[in-house]
Amino acid sequence: MNRLLMMTGCLMLSVPVWAQDVNVDIKEFMFGPKDLTVAVGTKVTWVNDDQIPHTVSETHKVFRSGALDTHDSFSYVFNTPGEYEYFCVLHPQMIGRIVVTQ
Repeated sequence: MNRLLMMTGCLMLSVPVWAQDVNVDIKEFMFGPKDLTVAVGTKVTWVNDDQIPHTVSETHKVFRSGALDTHDSFSYVFNTPGEYEYFCVLHPQMIGRIVVTQ
């Protein structure tokens, strides 16, 4: 599929070919993986695999989910390079970090 995307020419200039979809599992009061490095344009999806609600909230309010019940998910596309630290509002000891590179 990457070859197809590259062959479409200018239609794909705004979306990097190397961008991907990545999942972060929420399980046993932890984000897994806790630390993640992704390319600009990557969509990260958090999935709650615990039996109780959790949230995903970036420290500087760049993104924030509502309460995620069991098997609910929340996604965010990282279009700007940088470091994003996040936590669960309901369980602040749950922390994670995403580094977005060019």
